[in-house]
Parts: sequence; C-alpha cells; structure tokens
Amino acid sequence: MGDLEPAPSRVATKVEITVSCRVRLKVFTIVALKFLPPLLNVCFFPPAPDVSKFGRTEVIDNTLNPDFVRKFVLDYYFEEKQNLRFDVYNMDSKTGNLPKSDFLGQACVALGEIIGSQRGRLERPLTGVPGKKCGTIILFAEELSNCRDIVTMQLCANKLDKKDFFGKSDPFLVFYRSNEDGTFTICHKTEVVKNNLNPVWQPFSIPVRSLCNGDYDSHDFIGEFATSYRELSRAQSQFTVYEVSNPRKKCKKKKYVNSGTVTLLSFTVQSEYTFVDYIRGGTQLNFTVAIDFTASNGIPSQPTSLHYMSPYQLSSYAMALKAVGEIIQDYDSDKLFPAYGFGAKVPPDGKVSHQFPLNNNPDNPNCEGIEGVLESYFQSLRTVQLYGPTNFAPVINQVARLAAEVTDGSQYYVLLIITDGVISDMLQTKEAIVSASSLPMSIIIVGVGPAEFGAMEELDGDEVRVSSRGRYAERDIVQFVPFRDYVDHSGNHVLSMARLAKDVLAEIPEQLLSYMKTRDIKPLNANKQ
Repeated sequence: MGDLEPAPSRVATKVEITVSCRVRLKVFTIVALKFLPPLLNVCFFPPAPDVSKFGRTEVIDNTLNPDFVRKFVLDYYFEEKQNLRFDVYNMDSKTGNLPKSDFLGQACVALGEIIGSQRGRLERPLTGVPGKKCGTIILFAEELSNCRDIVTMQLCANKLDKKDFFGKSDPFLVFYRSNEDGTFTICHKTEVVKNNLNPVWQPFSIPVRSLCNGDYDSHDFIGEFATSYRELSRAQSQFTVYEVSNPRKKCKKKKYVNSGTVTLLSFTVQSEYTFVDYIRGGTQLNFTVAIDFTASNGIPSQPTSLHYMSPYQLSSYAMALKAVGEIIQDYDSDKLFPAYGFGAKVPPDGKVSHQFPLNNNPDNPNCEGIEGVLESYFQSLRTVQLYGPTNFAPVINQVARLAAEVTDGSQYYVLLIITDGVISDMLQTKEAIVSASSLPMSIIIVGVGPAEFGAMEELDGDEVRVSSRGRYAERDIVQFVPFRDYVDHSGNHVLSMARLAKDVLAEIPEQLLSYMKTRDIKPLNANKQ
C-alpha cells in the first residue's frame, strides 16, 4: 500500500538579538548640551576583510543609555562561527547619513558567545575611539518563540468501506495541513493496517508547527474528514469521532451516510526543546583535546611531518585544532580545556603514555583557551618522543569517567581527537564508544594526512551503529571528518576554516538533544518558565 513518508525539513534556529548601550560622552565646550540621538549599526564580518551589513536600529533621541526597540533576527547555526560587529553612532537625524555621523565605538563578538553567556546576556566595552572610554554595549539573545510543541496522538477507525476485491481494506491515514493559498501540504502518514475495516493505528508524534501551518499514489480512496488543532486538542479529555465522507459516493447514493468513522483515541502535547534551550538554561559544554603523537606522523623537525613546526604556517594538527576550537570555546564559560597527547614516550622515564597532559601537569591538565592548548602542544613536541601504538580507548575512557560523574544535563563533554588515522586498539575503542554512548558526551575525530580512514569511518555511526561484543551503541556520538578535504593540493592552506568547523561540529546539537531526550532531561530553567 506504499510506505512513503514526508521527509522532515531542516529549519535554522531563529535567534533575536536585543541591544542596549551605555555611552560615555565628554563635552568640553560651555554650551547648552543637547544629546545627539544614538543609532546602532550591525554587520556580519567573516574572517575576510569584507563586511556585509545586516541592519540598523531605530534612532533614539536625547539619551546616552538607549534601549533599542528594533531587534535583529538571525539564523543561528551552532557549527558556524558567526561573527558580528556592532557600530554605534551619534546620528544627525536630519540627514540620516552614517559617514557624516559621530562614531561612538564598536564591539566585535561571535553570536555563539552571546548565546553561550549566562542567561543569554553579554556585556562588552565599546572600543574604536583612540584615547577614550566609549562605554558599553549590552546584548541579549533569545530564541524566537515559534510554537515548539509536539503532539502525540492515536486514532482508530470503524466500519470503513471495503476496497479490496479478495479482502477487506488496507487503510492508512494521511494528514494534510491547510496553506494560506487554499492548498494542502502533506505532513504525516500513518502505517498501513492490513485487511482490516476497524483499524487501530499506532500512536505517533508530530510537531504542532508541522500539523497546523498530495501524495497521489494508486491507492483506493476511502474517504476524508476535516478538523482543526483546537478540535483535536479536545481529545485530551474525551474521545472525538469523525465521520469519513467520500464525496463521489455521496453524489451517487441518496441514502449514503458515511464510509465509516475515525476516532481520536488520545492527544497529548509536550514542548520540544532545542539546543539553544539547553545552552541558555545553563548546560555547559566541556571541551577536551587529544592529539596523536605517534611516530607514523613523521619526525616533527622535518617538513614532511604532519607535526612540522614551520615558522611560516601552522601544521595540519594545529590548523585543525584552531579551526574547531575557536568555535566550541564560545560555549565553554571558563575557557579551560584539558588537553592530552597519546602514543609518545614522555620524560623523565621515557615510558609510552596514551593520555599525557600537554602542559605536563597531571594534577591540572587544563589549558587557557585554544591559544593555551596550541602553546602546550608546541611545547610537548619539543619534549616528547613520537612513538606508538595509536590507542584511542584510554583518552575516551578518561573523558567518559568525567561525563559519568554529572548526568543531570548540566554538563556535556566533547572530545576532539586529531589523528593520522592509523589506529591500533580498534576493539577496545569500539567498546569505549559503546559504553560512552549512554553518557553526556560526543567524540569528534579529525583525520589528518594522506592515510586511508576506513577505520575512522567505521567508528562514525552514521550508516551502521557501532557495536562491541553484541552490544550496540545507544546513540551515535562520533563524527569523523578527513582534514584533507578542506585543504589545497599542497596541504599547507585551509580552503575554508569555516566550512571545516561547520562540518566537524554539525552533529553536536543533535547528539546533545538525543542524550537529553532519552533521559527525559529538560533545560535547567524549564520549570521556571
């Protein structure tokens, strides 16, 4: 009878930015003071010199502490570095010309920093006027309150028309939502119940936004009925019965009553929480780095090495670390990142270690920011001996132990492993991943160099869920990206740092949500709203 179901569409998260300023002006002339009306101009600025204008606020007269009414609505993507620049001017209301207006200061900030700040509120100093304190800008990010409820319902039917010559009917339900232009768009189709005129369909869930905003196969049409969300919601307290009508039959038969009935057995509504809800609710992302120091990477002092420390450019490892780390550090409040190496002989005894701290401090392996991680990485290259084997399991288990200590949704751990792909403990790594899949953590693997990454792709459970000794991973927590896909032919320059970071981090929001949903964990502030 067909099993086509409408594919879910990916919608960007809409975020609204509210802006206030506290401007400092020093007036040295002895005249009657009239405050010039401030105006705020907002731009996106990519790493390239070009800046694209996004919008501007209204002009507010006679105040140095404007709270702008006009908002900025942006499409927010966790996996992208979305840089914003806010320019503040004293606007001459007669001309409305920015170049002729007094520049009061500017602030550059990533959208992720605003969302990742406490309660979505970020305060930054205004800069750009030499020798002067310009004041501050206050930014507040809020996800737009689109309806994010999810409806779960169950229906049954009674005395449907018989359509099959040798049997009864194989009924299923198709839901369409009404469009503003009078057309209808398919939004859900139930399973087929074989050979049954009194079917009971399985409960199903659908976002309210999909239900309320054709698949014309060669099926036999039994009938139809129309309803509304409000009418469906009444089933929370009582059964609702709909008569199924077939317009053609109704025209042909004078005594036609109906083609059966459909009964709504249950209807419940629950809120659908998003990644932004959890981040704004206080969930902290904890970023840990693990870098491959095995001999297969080549001697660091030689240009052919993947760890080669050139005075003119970053190594493949450093480029990958910088691109990914600069995105995720916006969501880590303390900017302290545990950083480890594996597969090297470390001083003073020269024993092989698979989780040595890059800063050489076992009691506190934290590095300050991504720059601190890079500095410790460079220092380790000078002091350790690249060796082997390439074991992932120890560092995965190390982060898993931390994740296991806090499972209430307040902490989520992200482990970034950068490697040349020659893995030695595949069985142990699979076991570690399967065990970690029930914990609040994700694993990002960036493969550098020319090696074949078949083993890494096997760990990425997009196609086949990782398993170990007959036990399957509870959810997909691994994302693998080959670094060579993002560099030029020489391997010395990243073609797009933004695209690399986007592809590496794209699955983190969904992986975080999958953990929260399976544990029925709501955002920490959900009960207060």
